[in-house]
Amino acid sequence: MSEEILKALTQLFAIITKQDGGVTEKERNFVISFFKQELDQDSIKEYLALYDKFVEYNKNPEEKDEKKKERKLTSVRDSVKTLAICKKINKTLTQKQKVVVLIKILELVASDKNFTPQRMEIIDTISTVFNIVKDEYKLIESFVMKEEVAEMDFEGILIANENGVPGAKQKNVHAELQGDIIFLQIGSVDMYFVKYLGPDEVILNGFIMKRNTVYLFGHGSTIKTPAGAALYYSDLIRHFLYELEDVKVSFNAIDLKYRFPNGATGLRDINISEGPGKLIGIMGASGAGKTTLLNVLAGINSPSDGKVTINGFDIHNDPDSIEGVIGYIAQDDLLIEELTVYQNLYYNAKLCFDGMPEEELHQRVMDVLTSLGLDQRKDLRVGSVLDKTISGGQRKRLNIALELIREPAVMFVDEPTSGLSSRDSENVIDLLKELSLKGKLIFVVIHQPSSDIYKMFDKMYLLDTGGYPIFYGHPVEAVTYFKRSTNQVDSERGQCPTCGNVNPEQIFNIIEAKVVDEYGEFTNKRKVSPTQWYDMYKEKFSLEKVKEENETPPQSLNIPNKLKQSVIFTIRDTLSKLSNKQYMLINLLEAPLLAFILAFIIRYRSAPDGDEYIFRFNENYPVYLMMAIIVALFMGLTVSAEEIIRDRKILKRESFLNLSWNSYLLSKITILFTMSAIQSFLFVLIGNLILEVDGMFFSMWGVLFTVSCFANVLGLNVSSAFNSAVTVYILIPLLIIPQMVLSGLLFSFDKLNEVISTKGKVPLIADVMVSRWAYEALAVYQFKNNEYESYYYTSEVIERQSDFVSAFMVPKMEEKLRNASNYMFDPNEEAREQVIADLALLRRELPEMVPQTGLEDINLDVALDIDKLNKEALQSLFAYLQTVKEYHIEKFNEASQYKERVTFALEDRDVNVNELKNESYNESLADLVRNLTTKNRLLEHEGEIYQLIDPVFNEPESEGLLDYRTHFFAPKKNFLGVTVETFVFNMTVIWMMSLLLYLALYFEFLGKAMNFFGNLSLKKSAK
Repeated sequence: MSEEILKALTQLFAIITKQDGGVTEKERNFVISFFKQELDQDSIKEYLALYDKFVEYNKNPEEKDEKKKERKLTSVRDSVKTLAICKKINKTLTQKQKVVVLIKILELVASDKNFTPQRMEIIDTISTVFNIVKDEYKLIESFVMKEEVAEMDFEGILIANENGVPGAKQKNVHAELQGDIIFLQIGSVDMYFVKYLGPDEVILNGFIMKRNTVYLFGHGSTIKTPAGAALYYSDLIRHFLYELEDVKVSFNAIDLKYRFPNGATGLRDINISEGPGKLIGIMGASGAGKTTLLNVLAGINSPSDGKVTINGFDIHNDPDSIEGVIGYIAQDDLLIEELTVYQNLYYNAKLCFDGMPEEELHQRVMDVLTSLGLDQRKDLRVGSVLDKTISGGQRKRLNIALELIREPAVMFVDEPTSGLSSRDSENVIDLLKELSLKGKLIFVVIHQPSSDIYKMFDKMYLLDTGGYPIFYGHPVEAVTYFKRSTNQVDSERGQCPTCGNVNPEQIFNIIEAKVVDEYGEFTNKRKVSPTQWYDMYKEKFSLEKVKEENETPPQSLNIPNKLKQSVIFTIRDTLSKLSNKQYMLINLLEAPLLAFILAFIIRYRSAPDGDEYIFRFNENYPVYLMMAIIVALFMGLTVSAEEIIRDRKILKRESFLNLSWNSYLLSKITILFTMSAIQSFLFVLIGNLILEVDGMFFSMWGVLFTVSCFANVLGLNVSSAFNSAVTVYILIPLLIIPQMVLSGLLFSFDKLNEVISTKGKVPLIADVMVSRWAYEALAVYQFKNNEYESYYYTSEVIERQSDFVSAFMVPKMEEKLRNASNYMFDPNEEAREQVIADLALLRRELPEMVPQTGLEDINLDVALDIDKLNKEALQSLFAYLQTVKEYHIEKFNEASQYKERVTFALEDRDVNVNELKNESYNESLADLVRNLTTKNRLLEHEGEIYQLIDPVFNEPESEGLLDYRTHFFAPKKNFLGVTVETFVFNMTVIWMMSLLLYLALYFEFLGKAMNFFGNLSLKKSAK
């Protein structure tokens, strides 16, 4: 009870007991007893002192007589004070709290039976201020103050006894006890109270009820009498419910069979027919198929034979017709552990009721939480099994609340009592019983129930090993049925005649009874096999089909559109992640910490003088770029690898809502991409600061962010295909290491295994590696577009290509001509094949060389025909090559002069070119993209010449609309007749790869493939 109510009660207790001679010892003892019930020892003293102060408690008889003389005046003052207190607290107390306050005040007066007009007038004033209607006040007053049931003739009174009731309006329920248990319903606030008048020891929720003391009879309450059956909350309130929900539901399971993927039979000939308002239990030995049956009945698994219908609609073949009709509560928690109790239910409601005003939605959530006794825990984080903030019973109730809030007509619950205390188990089943009383049809898989829980079920469906049905009927009758079937003594008694208990374990002791050998030892052979029990079941039980309802099953859902679903998913998941402080801290610190470690380690003084750090001379920078890409891949994978695995149970529950898979995935993408953007930003920020990288922030962030997004989608694919996070993390090295090997940095593409390599071009296998596209984009962009190189790159393209032609290409062509000339003067068969290849190469390459002046008068097909070689034609070609060489030397000199002019122009603008180069240009990166470490400047392979030196200055030629393939570190790419900068092209490729992965994720290709091969393996092993 809140401090606010206790203080209000203390003041009102004091005001009332001061009247008519002051407080008596009985009244003061009632107050003390009340404080002991509600407070700890220290608080008892505090509140009792406050009460004594208010009543001016004093045991001196002379002072008491003096007070009596002043009682008239005191009464007037206290009446005014009472009114003021009630008005003050009226706005802060809920109507339920006001009812509790009123009942406690009436109990106080009844403790000494001092019902003076003065006291009753004050209490009447309190009820008026509290807006308690007169009829209900009279009902409460009669219930608290009267001790004869005949004097409580109201419709809101229920008497439990063995003699019936004397009044015309009272209700009655039979109970074997001496005396009367009286129940009170206060309809305006939907509250129930109870008191006991009699000599027996009656227990309410584990506590002995004191005679004529009022107790709150809340949800899940249980009263146990010495001899009779227990009285359950759900059974008793049914007598107060005048208008039960008119739910029209017919549920039929007809000749169901189910076979597992490996071919084993899980269920055999299941027939069930039920209407609304029933609580059906499903029991059986371990492995008998209880959960399998529940999943088939719920539509999660499709039967191999037979069908399940609701109002005539087949739930497996026509699921749209029963959308929102079925609710499923799995054995495991389906809660989002990082969210509060309220948030779990609120966002579930948001997905169920589109367009509902926020106030109405909030009230609906609070009503459900209140009905389940969770309203006081609404702001607590749900927590995990190892980090509990709410109890196991509360978790179960919240799981039920997730389904209850949308009010499905048919509910399936898998072992709701597993892991709970006996008390929590009773509360949970009692709640389900209450729902069934309101017209819901509920199927519950139950394991080892207590007697009280077992008797709550309306029917019990029993399965034996192998999926054989062996009983379908009233729970207590199951005991007598199996006793009779095995000819046991006292077979007609299903429960204890003295205590009324039923022992469900006795049923399975009979079912699984073992044969005893000649030595008195139990064997492994059962007395009655599952098939024999099944044969008896078919012989003795006939299915009574319920009336088939022809109307559409009742639905209460209004699912939001796909965009709204995505927004709700995003908000819910974001709040979940934000509330997980450890998760957020690790993910936000991981990137800057890794950047610091990498950058700090590779930063060293490599300048010529060795006295300071200069970015230009940092030889580790190319490797740093590679590691940055690997870090982006790693962070993107780890942050997404568990996402769908963690949500799989929640997705299973929400599958009954038929929500959009695409909306869910987009919400994941939104959150993960945002996280990747932040991580990439922090990584680049710290790394560039330490390494003093100038002007490359956004290009590097763009590449790392793109790579990380690709890894996010890849991680989601893996997460959707596997059920274990451990498996996923084992797979991460298999995904990361190939990316490193085929990135183009660790191993040259020209020196890979011939099976996968392609001379002069990036191997096809590397094109599926995002690291290859990312590294090339980053290296080329940072070389071409750094602040220093950007002034010189255009002229350097001409310079380096002219140098390649004059220094390497022309000599190579001259060598081929010399071979042809030697053959012409000394023909021999051994050299003929090589000369033919050389001449073919010359025919292909010479027309491509610039300039072509002097070549137009030469017929190359004739001049380079091995059988028509002549000295004049060869000399003309030698002369042409000399012209080409001179031309490119001239172009080289012009480019060099242009670079010098650029340098002078920069210096005229007071730009320190050397300092600019130190800050923006990295020598090792330049050496890498120019491939200066290669021994061979060009490569001849299968009649083609490939330029190996200066790939970053070698612009590729298009060989077709779809031919995007080039050498590594090419400055541009050609595709569909368009020339695109490498950075833009490669980034586009990575995003297209991410899109393809998203499509694979949407259609669950990887998961379906894994299931296909898994089922195939199971079938083979079964054979």
